[in-house]
Amino acid sequence: MKIVAVTPYLVKEWRTMLFVKVETDEGIVGIGEGGLTSREGGVAGIIDALAPLLIGQDAMRSEHLWQLMWRSGFHPSNQVLAAAIAAIDIALWDIKGKALGVPVYQLLGGKVRDKVDTYCHMAAATPEELLGVARQRVAEGWNCLRWDSGPFGDTLYDPRHAVDWTIEAFRLLRTELGPEIELAFDAHTRTSVPDAVRLCRGVEPYRPMFIEDPLRVENPESYRRLRQQTAVPIAAGEQLGTKWQFRALIEEELIDYARIDMCIAAGFTESRKIAGWCETHFIDVAVHNPIGPVSTAACLHFNLATPNVLVQELPRRPGESLGDVITSSHRWEDGWLFASDAPGLGLEVDWDGLARYPFEQTSLPLFYRQDGALTNW
Repeated sequence: MKIVAVTPYLVKEWRTMLFVKVETDEGIVGIGEGGLTSREGGVAGIIDALAPLLIGQDAMRSEHLWQLMWRSGFHPSNQVLAAAIAAIDIALWDIKGKALGVPVYQLLGGKVRDKVDTYCHMAAATPEELLGVARQRVAEGWNCLRWDSGPFGDTLYDPRHAVDWTIEAFRLLRTELGPEIELAFDAHTRTSVPDAVRLCRGVEPYRPMFIEDPLRVENPESYRRLRQQTAVPIAAGEQLGTKWQFRALIEEELIDYARIDMCIAAGFTESRKIAGWCETHFIDVAVHNPIGPVSTAACLHFNLATPNVLVQELPRRPGESLGDVITSSHRWEDGWLFASDAPGLGLEVDWDGLARYPFEQTSLPLFYRQDGALTNW
């Protein structure tokens, strides 16, 4: 079964997204999704550059094609190439499942669990307002809640205020919601080591599920300093694209949960290797899944077949994003995702219908500190 076309699609719904369509000479079509929000045009350009390498290749040879895409340019590359490979690799596994008539999770070794726990996103201006949102989410059936403190005003981010805000939010939610609801906070790489230490120590009494991305990840070894000063579970890795970039976090056991983003970390082929490496260090996976329905389906299959998994991020449940053009056969119930036994990823795609969501290039928000210095979004 030969590849005959590889086509990127850029769309905009509740956020920007990038999909890829991989077509074969037997009429089987796969869909994949790439990450790197606000940089989708660059990823699409890499997909176009990779396409000639893939035309005429056997679509079933996913490992060989991964090596071909990664190594054919000679120069080791970073997240842009990894995100492009991710989209294509996910589509190739979709094709493989459809060709064999089985769900992708069967190709990955079969289910090690029947369902996957999920967490939602929350946002609010004050801890008291956040509590109201949390109560609504719990009433909907969610058992894991996640939030970040966001800016104070339109663009101002004061890390000292944010730490105080977050500690109070944890105290309020844990006191009011009780011990059964899991609470997670995403610092979005905005805090320094001293601020991160104060944050983690301050929330320790409220048993967070994890504190996510407290530090920037360009130098993963910086997590060593934080690790030595807190017992709070730490999650990181969503910005990393390869097993090599995860190396320090895993081998030095600087994190408790690996935030593998399959749409940045080069798809099923690479993410499985990272997860297996994590397993040897008793690090569980909490996949980063902030984008579209293809990512959600791919993460579900990955999590069903991976033994060391904690939870799946889920900003939109099946059918809530692009539901008129990408139909999911999976379902969400009382906080859990359940997979169907449909072949491949379990998605049906109206490719022409994607045109109803024309792409708009948008920039991420810019956050500044009180002195005018730029901080991370």
